[in-house]
Amino acid sequence: MKKSTIWFLTIIMAVTFAGLLYVQIVYMRNIVKMRNEQFSEGVKRSLYAVTTALEQEETRYFLEEDVAQIQSSVLPRYSTSDNQTGVKYSFTTNEGVTGDLTLKGDFDTMDRSLSGTSFTGSKKSLQDVIRGQYLYQRTLLDEVILNIISQSSNRPIEERADSALVASLLSTEFANNGLNLPFEFAVVNRMGVPVYESKGFEADKSGDNNMFVQTLFPNDAKNRMNYIKVYFPDKRDYIYHSVRFMIPSMIFTVILLIVFLYTIILAFRQKKLTEMKNDFINNMTHEFKTPISTISLAAQMLNDGSVRKSPKMLEHISSVINDETKRLRFQVEKVLQMSMFDERQNPTLRLQDVDANIVIANIQHTFKLKVEKYGGSIDAELNAENSMIHVDEMHFTNVIFNLLDNAVKYRDEERPLKLTVSTRDISDNRIEIVVADNGIGIRKDDLKRVFDKFYRVSTGNRHDVKGFGLGLAYVHKMVRAFDGEISVESEFKKGTKFIVTLPITKN
Repeated sequence: MKKSTIWFLTIIMAVTFAGLLYVQIVYMRNIVKMRNEQFSEGVKRSLYAVTTALEQEETRYFLEEDVAQIQSSVLPRYSTSDNQTGVKYSFTTNEGVTGDLTLKGDFDTMDRSLSGTSFTGSKKSLQDVIRGQYLYQRTLLDEVILNIISQSSNRPIEERADSALVASLLSTEFANNGLNLPFEFAVVNRMGVPVYESKGFEADKSGDNNMFVQTLFPNDAKNRMNYIKVYFPDKRDYIYHSVRFMIPSMIFTVILLIVFLYTIILAFRQKKLTEMKNDFINNMTHEFKTPISTISLAAQMLNDGSVRKSPKMLEHISSVINDETKRLRFQVEKVLQMSMFDERQNPTLRLQDVDANIVIANIQHTFKLKVEKYGGSIDAELNAENSMIHVDEMHFTNVIFNLLDNAVKYRDEERPLKLTVSTRDISDNRIEIVVADNGIGIRKDDLKRVFDKFYRVSTGNRHDVKGFGLGLAYVHKMVRAFDGEISVESEFKKGTKFIVTLPITKN
Protein backbone atom coordinates (compact mmCIF):
# COMPACT_ATOMS: atom_id res chain seq x y z
CA MET A 1 0.00 0.00 0.00
CA LYS A 2 1.31 3.43 -0.91
CA LYS A 3 2.14 5.89 1.81
CA SER A 4 -0.22 8.45 0.28
CA THR A 5 -3.05 5.91 0.44
CA ILE A 6 -2.38 5.25 4.13
CA TRP A 7 -2.38 8.98 4.84
CA PHE A 8 -5.62 9.42 2.89
CA LEU A 9 -7.35 6.66 4.85
CA THR A 10 -5.96 8.07 8.08
CA ILE A 11 -7.36 11.53 7.37
CA ILE A 12 -10.77 10.15 6.34
CA MET A 13 -11.06 8.00 9.47
CA ALA A 14 -9.80 10.78 11.73
CA VAL A 15 -12.39 13.22 10.32
CA THR A 16 -15.11 10.56 10.70
CA PHE A 17 -14.23 9.84 14.33
CA ALA A 18 -13.94 13.55 15.11
CA GLY A 19 -17.36 14.19 13.56
CA LEU A 20 -18.91 11.29 15.45
CA LEU A 21 -17.51 12.49 18.77
CA TYR A 22 -18.63 16.06 18.01
CA VAL A 23 -22.21 14.93 17.25
CA GLN A 24 -22.33 12.88 20.46
CA ILE A 25 -20.98 15.74 22.56
CA VAL A 26 -23.40 18.28 21.01
CA TYR A 27 -26.33 15.88 21.49
CA MET A 28 -25.39 15.33 25.12
CA ARG A 29 -25.04 19.07 25.75
CA ASN A 30 -28.46 19.73 24.20
CA ILE A 31 -30.07 17.05 26.35
CA VAL A 32 -28.45 18.48 29.49
CA LYS A 33 -29.53 22.00 28.52
CA MET A 34 -33.11 20.86 27.87
CA ARG A 35 -33.25 18.97 31.17
CA ASN A 36 -31.96 22.04 33.00
CA GLU A 37 -34.63 24.21 31.44
CA GLN A 38 -37.36 21.69 32.27
CA PHE A 39 -36.06 21.41 35.82
CA SER A 40 -36.00 25.19 36.29
CA GLU A 41 -39.49 25.58 34.86
CA GLY A 42 -40.85 22.90 37.18
CA VAL A 43 -39.24 24.52 40.22
CA LYS A 44 -40.64 27.94 39.30
CA ARG A 45 -44.15 26.55 38.88
CA SER A 46 -43.87 24.80 42.23
CA LEU A 47 -42.65 27.93 44.05
CA TYR A 48 -45.42 30.03 42.49
CA ALA A 49 -48.01 27.48 43.63
CA VAL A 50 -46.54 27.51 47.15
CA THR A 51 -46.70 31.31 47.43
CA THR A 52 -50.28 31.28 46.07
CA ALA A 53 -51.28 28.68 48.65
CA LEU A 54 -49.75 30.80 51.43
CA GLU A 55 -51.74 33.84 50.29
CA GLN A 56 -54.92 31.78 50.27
CA GLU A 57 -54.12 30.48 53.74
CA GLU A 58 -53.70 34.04 54.99
CA THR A 59 -57.05 35.05 53.47
CA ARG A 60 -58.73 32.13 55.22
CA TYR A 61 -57.13 33.23 58.50
CA PHE A 62 -58.71 36.71 58.31
CA LEU A 63 -62.07 35.35 57.22
CA GLU A 64 -62.17 32.94 60.15
CA GLU A 65 -61.28 35.82 62.47
CA ASP A 66 -64.38 37.71 61.34
CA VAL A 67 -66.70 34.72 61.07
CA ALA A 68 -68.40 35.46 64.41
CA GLN A 69 -69.28 38.96 63.26
CA ILE A 70 -70.49 37.62 59.91
CA GLN A 71 -72.72 35.06 61.63
CA SER A 72 -74.35 37.86 63.65
CA SER A 73 -75.02 39.92 60.53
CA VAL A 74 -78.50 40.95 59.40
CA LEU A 75 -78.90 38.46 56.57
CA PRO A 76 -82.46 37.13 56.99
CA ARG A 77 -82.98 33.65 58.29
CA TYR A 78 -85.93 31.85 56.87
CA SER A 79 -87.69 29.14 58.81
CA THR A 80 -90.91 27.30 58.24
CA SER A 81 -93.23 25.48 60.60
CA ASP A 82 -93.81 21.78 60.35
CA ASN A 83 -96.93 22.28 58.29
CA GLN A 84 -95.08 24.80 56.07
CA THR A 85 -97.89 27.38 56.46
CA GLY A 86 -95.77 30.45 57.14
CA VAL A 87 -92.42 32.26 56.92
CA LYS A 88 -90.51 33.73 59.85
CA TYR A 89 -88.11 36.73 59.49
CA SER A 90 -85.45 37.64 62.06
CA PHE A 91 -83.76 40.99 61.56
CA THR A 92 -81.64 43.68 63.19
CA THR A 93 -81.89 47.32 62.25
CA ASN A 94 -78.98 49.71 61.80
CA GLU A 95 -79.86 51.19 65.19
CA GLY A 96 -79.39 47.79 66.83
CA VAL A 97 -83.11 46.96 67.27
CA THR A 98 -83.84 43.27 66.75
CA GLY A 99 -87.14 41.63 66.04
CA ASP A 100 -89.00 38.67 64.57
CA LEU A 101 -91.77 38.71 61.95
CA THR A 102 -93.87 35.64 61.27
CA LEU A 103 -96.25 35.31 58.32
CA LYS A 104 -98.60 32.34 58.47
CA GLY A 105 -100.11 30.67 55.48
CA ASP A 106 -98.83 30.20 51.93
CA PHE A 107 -96.43 33.02 51.18
CA ASP A 108 -97.18 33.16 47.45
CA THR A 109 -100.94 33.25 48.04
CA MET A 110 -100.49 35.93 50.65
CA ASP A 111 -98.28 37.90 48.34
CA ARG A 112 -100.97 37.85 45.62
CA SER A 113 -103.84 38.46 47.96
CA LEU A 114 -102.13 41.30 49.80
CA SER A 115 -101.06 43.10 46.66
CA GLY A 116 -102.84 46.43 46.35
CA THR A 117 -103.95 46.34 50.03
CA SER A 118 -102.82 48.27 53.03
CA PHE A 119 -100.06 45.67 53.61
CA THR A 120 -98.24 46.84 50.54
CA GLY A 121 -96.42 49.47 52.44
CA SER A 122 -95.34 46.90 55.03
CA LYS A 123 -94.06 44.56 52.34
CA LYS A 124 -91.95 47.30 50.81
CA SER A 125 -90.55 48.12 54.23
CA LEU A 126 -89.51 44.49 54.67
CA GLN A 127 -87.71 44.49 51.32
CA ASP A 128 -85.90 47.67 52.28
CA VAL A 129 -84.76 46.03 55.50
CA ILE A 130 -83.37 43.01 53.65
CA ARG A 131 -81.65 45.23 51.10
CA GLY A 132 -80.06 47.29 53.87
CA GLN A 133 -78.78 44.19 55.65
CA TYR A 134 -77.20 42.94 52.37
CA LEU A 135 -75.41 46.26 51.86
CA TYR A 136 -74.21 46.12 55.45
CA GLN A 137 -72.83 42.60 54.95
CA ARG A 138 -70.92 43.77 51.86
CA THR A 139 -69.41 46.48 53.98
CA LEU A 140 -68.20 43.87 56.46
CA LEU A 141 -66.56 41.88 53.64
CA ASP A 142 -64.86 44.99 52.35
CA GLU A 143 -63.52 45.62 55.85
CA VAL A 144 -62.08 42.08 55.90
CA ILE A 145 -60.29 42.70 52.59
CA LEU A 146 -58.96 46.03 53.86
CA ASN A 147 -57.68 44.26 56.99
CA ILE A 148 -55.86 41.73 54.83
CA ILE A 149 -54.22 44.47 52.80
CA SER A 150 -53.33 46.80 55.67
CA GLN A 151 -52.67 44.47 58.61
CA SER A 152 -51.34 41.22 57.09
CA SER A 153 -47.77 42.50 56.62
CA ASN A 154 -47.67 43.44 60.32
CA ARG A 155 -47.87 39.79 61.30
CA PRO A 156 -44.52 37.99 61.79
CA ILE A 157 -43.41 36.05 58.72
CA GLU A 158 -43.00 32.96 60.91
CA GLU A 159 -46.81 33.03 61.46
CA ARG A 160 -47.73 33.95 57.92
CA ALA A 161 -45.47 31.23 56.42
CA ASP A 162 -44.99 28.51 58.99
CA SER A 163 -41.83 26.45 58.33
CA ALA A 164 -43.63 23.10 58.60
CA LEU A 165 -46.38 24.30 56.28
CA VAL A 166 -43.85 25.65 53.76
CA ALA A 167 -41.87 22.39 53.81
CA SER A 168 -45.07 20.39 53.29
CA LEU A 169 -46.23 22.62 50.43
CA LEU A 170 -42.82 22.45 48.75
CA SER A 171 -42.70 18.66 48.95
CA THR A 172 -46.23 18.38 47.54
CA GLU A 173 -45.70 20.80 44.67
CA PHE A 174 -42.29 19.37 43.70
CA ALA A 175 -43.81 15.89 43.63
CA ASN A 176 -46.70 17.17 41.47
CA ASN A 177 -44.13 18.50 38.97
CA GLY A 178 -42.10 15.27 38.92
CA LEU A 179 -39.17 16.61 40.99
CA ASN A 180 -38.80 13.76 43.43
CA LEU A 181 -35.39 14.58 44.88
CA PRO A 182 -34.09 16.08 48.15
CA PHE A 183 -34.11 19.86 48.57
CA GLU A 184 -33.07 22.49 51.08
CA PHE A 185 -34.87 25.79 51.61
CA ALA A 186 -34.75 29.00 53.61
CA VAL A 187 -36.93 32.07 54.10
CA VAL A 188 -34.91 35.30 54.12
CA ASN A 189 -35.75 38.98 54.48
CA ARG A 190 -34.96 41.68 51.99
CA MET A 191 -31.41 41.99 53.41
CA GLY A 192 -30.76 38.31 52.75
CA VAL A 193 -30.71 37.40 56.44
CA PRO A 194 -32.36 34.01 57.03
CA VAL A 195 -35.59 34.08 59.03
CA TYR A 196 -35.49 30.30 59.25
CA GLU A 197 -33.95 27.56 57.12
CA SER A 198 -33.94 23.80 56.76
CA LYS A 199 -31.37 21.78 58.66
CA GLY A 200 -29.01 21.15 55.74
CA PHE A 201 -29.31 24.52 54.01
CA GLU A 202 -25.89 25.87 52.96
CA ALA A 203 -26.12 28.54 50.29
CA ASP A 204 -22.45 28.32 49.28
CA LYS A 205 -22.90 24.63 48.34
CA SER A 206 -25.86 25.17 46.08
CA GLY A 207 -23.73 25.13 42.90
CA ASP A 208 -24.13 27.01 39.63
CA ASN A 209 -27.71 27.77 38.48
CA ASN A 210 -29.09 25.77 41.40
CA MET A 211 -30.49 28.49 43.67
CA PHE A 212 -34.14 29.36 43.00
CA VAL A 213 -35.74 32.44 44.61
CA GLN A 214 -39.44 33.37 44.84
CA THR A 215 -41.06 36.40 46.50
CA LEU A 216 -43.42 35.66 49.39
CA PHE A 217 -46.56 37.85 49.53
CA PRO A 218 -45.65 40.17 46.61
CA ASN A 219 -48.29 42.75 47.68
CA ASP A 220 -46.36 43.60 50.84
CA ALA A 221 -44.48 46.88 51.12
CA LYS A 222 -40.92 46.78 49.76
CA ASN A 223 -39.37 47.23 53.18
CA ARG A 224 -41.29 44.18 54.44
CA MET A 225 -40.54 41.86 51.53
CA ASN A 226 -39.51 38.26 52.24
CA TYR A 227 -38.21 35.59 49.90
CA ILE A 228 -38.01 31.82 49.79
CA LYS A 229 -34.79 30.22 48.52
CA VAL A 230 -34.56 26.60 47.41
CA TYR A 231 -31.72 24.47 46.04
CA PHE A 232 -31.27 20.78 45.27
CA PRO A 233 -28.03 19.04 46.42
CA ASP A 234 -28.53 16.17 43.94
CA LYS A 235 -29.54 18.28 40.96
CA ARG A 236 -26.36 17.48 38.96
CA ASP A 237 -26.88 13.73 39.33
CA TYR A 238 -30.57 14.13 38.51
CA ILE A 239 -29.79 16.06 35.30
CA TYR A 240 -26.97 13.82 34.10
CA HIS A 241 -28.90 10.66 34.90
CA SER A 242 -30.84 11.23 31.70
CA VAL A 243 -27.66 11.18 29.55
CA ARG A 244 -25.91 8.23 31.16
CA PHE A 245 -26.94 6.04 28.26
CA MET A 246 -24.57 8.13 26.08
CA ILE A 247 -21.50 7.30 28.17
CA PRO A 248 -21.03 3.71 26.86
CA SER A 249 -21.40 5.02 23.31
CA MET A 250 -18.66 7.59 23.84
CA ILE A 251 -16.41 5.02 25.54
CA PHE A 252 -16.78 2.64 22.61
CA THR A 253 -16.04 5.47 20.19
CA VAL A 254 -12.86 6.39 22.09
CA ILE A 255 -11.79 2.73 22.15
CA LEU A 256 -12.33 2.50 18.40
CA LEU A 257 -10.31 5.69 17.94
CA ILE A 258 -7.42 4.33 20.02
CA VAL A 259 -7.46 1.01 18.14
CA PHE A 260 -7.54 2.88 14.85
CA LEU A 261 -4.58 5.07 15.81
CA TYR A 262 -2.64 2.05 17.02
CA THR A 263 -3.38 0.23 13.75
CA ILE A 264 -2.19 3.23 11.74
CA ILE A 265 1.03 3.40 13.78
CA LEU A 266 1.62 -0.30 13.20
CA ALA A 267 0.95 0.16 9.49
CA PHE A 268 3.53 2.94 9.25
CA ARG A 269 6.04 0.92 11.26
CA GLN A 270 5.47 -2.11 9.08
CA LYS A 271 5.87 -0.02 5.95
CA LYS A 272 9.07 1.51 7.30
CA LEU A 273 10.39 -1.93 8.24
CA THR A 274 9.55 -3.22 4.78
CA GLU A 275 11.41 -0.32 3.19
CA MET A 276 14.45 -0.91 5.39
CA LYS A 277 14.45 -4.63 4.62
CA ASN A 278 14.18 -3.93 0.91
CA ASP A 279 17.06 -1.50 1.23
CA PHE A 280 18.99 -4.15 3.16
CA ILE A 281 18.39 -6.76 0.46
CA ASN A 282 19.45 -4.34 -2.29
CA ASN A 283 22.65 -3.43 -0.47
CA MET A 284 23.39 -7.04 0.40
CA THR A 285 22.93 -8.07 -3.23
CA HIS A 286 25.28 -5.32 -4.33
CA GLU A 287 27.85 -6.28 -1.67
CA PHE A 288 27.78 -9.93 -2.70
CA LYS A 289 27.80 -9.21 -6.41
CA THR A 290 31.23 -7.56 -6.43
CA PRO A 291 33.29 -10.39 -4.81
CA ILE A 292 31.35 -13.03 -6.73
CA SER A 293 32.04 -11.23 -10.01
CA THR A 294 35.73 -10.91 -9.12
CA ILE A 295 36.03 -14.60 -8.22
CA SER A 296 34.17 -15.54 -11.41
CA LEU A 297 36.54 -13.43 -13.49
CA ALA A 298 39.58 -14.97 -11.77
CA ALA A 299 38.21 -18.47 -12.50
CA GLN A 300 37.82 -17.60 -16.18
CA MET A 301 41.40 -16.34 -16.28
CA LEU A 302 42.59 -19.66 -14.88
CA ASN A 303 41.11 -21.36 -17.93
CA ASP A 304 43.51 -19.36 -20.08
CA GLY A 305 46.62 -21.45 -20.80
CA SER A 306 48.92 -18.44 -20.98
CA VAL A 307 47.87 -17.42 -17.49
CA ARG A 308 48.58 -20.88 -16.09
CA LYS A 309 52.10 -20.70 -17.52
CA SER A 310 52.91 -17.52 -15.55
CA PRO A 311 53.64 -18.19 -11.88
CA LYS A 312 53.32 -14.50 -10.97
CA MET A 313 49.93 -14.30 -12.64
CA LEU A 314 48.77 -17.44 -10.83
CA GLU A 315 49.98 -15.98 -7.54
CA HIS A 316 48.15 -12.74 -8.25
CA ILE A 317 44.93 -14.53 -9.20
CA SER A 318 45.09 -16.77 -6.13
CA SER A 319 45.60 -13.76 -3.87
CA VAL A 320 42.62 -12.02 -5.52
CA ILE A 321 40.45 -15.10 -5.03
CA ASN A 322 41.63 -15.37 -1.41
CA ASP A 323 40.92 -11.68 -0.69
CA GLU A 324 37.52 -11.75 -2.32
CA THR A 325 36.66 -14.97 -0.50
CA LYS A 326 37.56 -13.31 2.79
CA ARG A 327 35.49 -10.31 1.80
CA LEU A 328 32.55 -12.54 0.94
CA ARG A 329 32.93 -14.42 4.21
CA PHE A 330 33.01 -11.12 6.10
CA GLN A 331 29.77 -10.02 4.47
CA VAL A 332 28.15 -13.35 5.30
CA GLU A 333 29.23 -12.96 8.91
CA LYS A 334 27.67 -9.52 9.03
CA VAL A 335 24.40 -10.97 7.80
CA LEU A 336 24.61 -13.71 10.45
CA GLN A 337 25.04 -11.01 13.07
CA MET A 338 21.34 -10.29 12.65
CA SER A 339 20.56 -13.25 14.88
CA MET A 340 22.15 -11.29 17.72
CA PHE A 341 19.56 -8.53 17.47
CA ASP A 342 16.75 -10.60 18.96
CA GLU A 343 16.00 -8.84 22.23
CA ARG A 344 14.86 -12.11 23.79
CA GLN A 345 18.28 -13.71 23.36
CA ASN A 346 21.63 -12.69 24.76
CA PRO A 347 24.77 -13.13 22.62
CA THR A 348 27.33 -15.70 23.69
CA LEU A 349 30.35 -13.74 24.91
CA ARG A 350 33.84 -14.76 26.01
CA LEU A 351 34.46 -12.08 28.59
CA GLN A 352 37.98 -11.36 29.74
CA ASP A 353 40.03 -8.46 31.08
CA VAL A 354 41.69 -6.50 28.29
CA ASP A 355 43.51 -3.17 28.13
CA ALA A 356 41.36 -0.75 26.14
CA ASN A 357 44.36 1.46 25.32
CA ILE A 358 46.30 -1.44 23.82
CA VAL A 359 43.36 -2.78 21.78
CA ILE A 360 42.54 0.69 20.43
CA ALA A 361 46.21 1.34 19.58
CA ASN A 362 46.33 -1.87 17.54
CA ILE A 363 43.11 -0.95 15.74
CA GLN A 364 44.48 2.53 14.99
CA HIS A 365 47.66 1.06 13.56
CA THR A 366 45.72 -1.37 11.34
CA PHE A 367 43.15 1.21 10.22
CA LYS A 368 45.74 3.85 9.45
CA LEU A 369 46.42 2.47 5.95
CA LYS A 370 42.74 2.60 5.00
CA VAL A 371 42.41 6.22 6.21
CA GLU A 372 45.56 7.34 4.40
CA LYS A 373 44.21 5.75 1.23
CA TYR A 374 41.59 8.53 1.20
CA GLY A 375 44.13 11.22 2.07
CA GLY A 376 43.10 11.39 5.73
CA SER A 377 44.70 10.90 9.11
CA ILE A 378 43.83 9.14 12.36
CA ASP A 379 45.11 10.12 15.79
CA ALA A 380 44.89 8.27 19.08
CA GLU A 381 44.80 10.14 22.37
CA LEU A 382 44.91 7.36 24.96
CA ASN A 383 44.86 9.30 28.22
CA ALA A 384 42.98 6.82 30.42
CA GLU A 385 45.10 5.64 33.34
CA ASN A 386 42.71 2.86 34.40
CA SER A 387 42.02 1.21 31.04
CA MET A 388 41.33 -2.42 32.01
CA ILE A 389 37.84 -3.47 30.89
CA HIS A 390 35.93 -6.77 31.12
CA VAL A 391 34.72 -7.46 27.56
CA ASP A 392 34.80 -9.94 24.70
CA GLU A 393 37.93 -8.80 22.86
CA MET A 394 36.71 -9.81 19.41
CA HIS A 395 33.38 -7.99 19.73
CA PHE A 396 35.01 -4.97 21.38
CA THR A 397 37.42 -4.77 18.44
CA ASN A 398 34.48 -4.98 16.04
CA VAL A 399 32.74 -2.13 17.93
CA ILE A 400 35.69 0.27 17.48
CA PHE A 401 36.25 -0.96 13.91
CA ASN A 402 32.61 -0.32 12.96
CA LEU A 403 32.71 3.22 14.36
CA LEU A 404 35.91 4.00 12.42
CA ASP A 405 34.55 2.35 9.26
CA ASN A 406 31.39 4.49 9.49
CA ALA A 407 33.53 7.62 9.71
CA VAL A 408 35.33 6.64 6.49
CA LYS A 409 32.06 5.84 4.67
CA TYR A 410 30.47 9.15 5.56
CA ARG A 411 33.50 11.37 5.05
CA ASP A 412 33.20 14.81 3.50
CA GLU A 413 34.69 14.79 0.00
CA GLU A 414 35.41 18.52 0.19
CA ARG A 415 38.01 18.27 2.97
CA PRO A 416 40.58 15.72 4.17
CA LEU A 417 39.29 13.12 6.57
CA LYS A 418 40.44 13.51 10.17
CA LEU A 419 39.71 10.80 12.75
CA THR A 420 40.39 10.91 16.48
CA VAL A 421 40.15 8.04 18.95
CA SER A 422 40.56 8.98 22.60
CA THR A 423 40.20 7.45 26.05
CA ARG A 424 39.93 9.13 29.44
CA ASP A 425 38.87 8.40 32.98
CA ILE A 426 35.49 9.93 33.86
CA SER A 427 35.16 8.38 37.36
CA ASP A 428 36.79 5.84 39.60
CA ASN A 429 34.97 2.98 37.90
CA ARG A 430 34.26 4.05 34.29
CA ILE A 431 36.22 4.85 31.16
CA GLU A 432 35.12 6.97 28.23
CA ILE A 433 36.02 6.13 24.63
CA VAL A 434 35.35 8.78 21.98
CA VAL A 435 35.49 8.31 18.20
CA ALA A 436 35.23 11.68 16.42
CA ASP A 437 35.39 12.67 12.74
CA ASN A 438 34.92 15.71 10.54
CA GLY A 439 32.58 14.02 8.07
CA ILE A 440 29.20 15.04 6.70
CA GLY A 441 27.48 14.65 10.07
CA ILE A 442 23.98 13.43 10.86
CA ARG A 443 20.77 15.40 10.76
CA LYS A 444 18.77 15.78 13.98
CA ASP A 445 15.87 13.75 12.57
CA ASP A 446 18.21 10.80 11.99
CA LEU A 447 20.10 10.98 15.29
CA LYS A 448 17.40 9.24 17.32
CA ARG A 449 17.27 6.28 14.91
CA VAL A 450 20.92 5.66 14.01
CA PHE A 451 21.05 2.63 16.33
CA ASP A 452 17.96 0.94 14.80
CA LYS A 453 18.68 -2.17 12.77
CA PHE A 454 18.38 -1.83 9.01
CA TYR A 455 18.16 1.94 9.39
CA ARG A 456 20.44 4.08 7.26
CA VAL A 457 20.53 7.83 6.83
CA SER A 458 19.49 9.20 3.47
CA THR A 459 23.06 9.53 2.16
CA GLY A 460 23.62 5.89 3.00
CA ASN A 461 21.52 4.78 0.05
CA ARG A 462 24.09 5.95 -2.49
CA HIS A 463 25.97 3.26 -4.44
CA ASP A 464 29.33 4.55 -3.30
CA VAL A 465 28.40 3.96 0.37
CA LYS A 466 27.98 0.26 1.14
CA GLY A 467 26.33 -1.37 4.13
CA PHE A 468 23.28 -3.16 5.48
CA GLY A 469 22.27 -0.73 8.21
CA LEU A 470 23.48 -3.19 10.84
CA GLY A 471 26.80 -1.69 11.94
CA LEU A 472 25.57 0.81 14.53
CA ALA A 473 22.81 -1.52 15.70
CA TYR A 474 25.51 -4.14 16.34
CA VAL A 475 27.66 -1.57 18.17
CA HIS A 476 24.73 -0.56 20.40
CA LYS A 477 23.90 -4.19 21.16
CA MET A 478 27.48 -5.05 22.15
CA VAL A 479 28.05 -1.95 24.29
CA ARG A 480 24.86 -2.73 26.23
CA ALA A 481 26.03 -6.33 26.61
CA PHE A 482 29.26 -5.01 28.18
CA ASP A 483 27.14 -3.03 30.72
CA GLY A 484 28.11 0.17 28.99
CA GLU A 485 26.37 3.09 27.32
CA ILE A 486 26.75 4.75 23.95
CA SER A 487 25.55 8.13 22.70
CA VAL A 488 26.08 10.25 19.63
CA GLU A 489 26.61 13.96 19.06
CA SER A 490 26.58 15.38 15.57
CA GLU A 491 26.22 18.59 13.63
CA PHE A 492 25.32 18.39 9.99
CA LYS A 493 28.22 19.22 7.62
CA LYS A 494 30.63 19.51 10.56
CA GLY A 495 31.21 16.06 11.98
CA THR A 496 30.09 13.33 14.37
CA LYS A 497 31.21 12.09 17.77
CA PHE A 498 30.36 8.68 19.26
CA ILE A 499 30.85 8.41 23.02
CA VAL A 500 31.17 4.98 24.65
CA THR A 501 31.40 4.53 28.42
CA LEU A 502 32.36 1.18 29.95
CA PRO A 503 32.99 -0.05 33.48
CA ILE A 504 36.66 -0.61 34.33
CA THR A 505 38.22 -3.54 36.16
CA LYS A 506 40.54 -2.53 38.96
CA ASN A 507 43.61 -4.70 39.63
